Amino acid sequence: MKKIFIGLIKFYRKYLSPLKGHATCKYFPTCSQYAIEAIEKYGVLKGGLLAVWRILRCNPFSKGGYDPVP
Repeated sequence: MKKIFIGLIKFYRKYLSPLKGHATCKYFPTCSQYAIEAIEKYGVLKGGLLAVWRILRCNPFSKGGYDPVP
């Protein structure tokens, strides 16, 4: 399962993300890299939830900055 979800994230990064046409993520590591690291460390369920929470925090009102996987 991990490989499938990580593969989907990598597909997004390579083919879909460039279509957005704007600057990179305001967080470091980027949201997609964060998702990959979280899934590798915690598995699909917990890592996926951490990734979704990170994406929800990535909004115009967020300061961004350094936010590693716990």
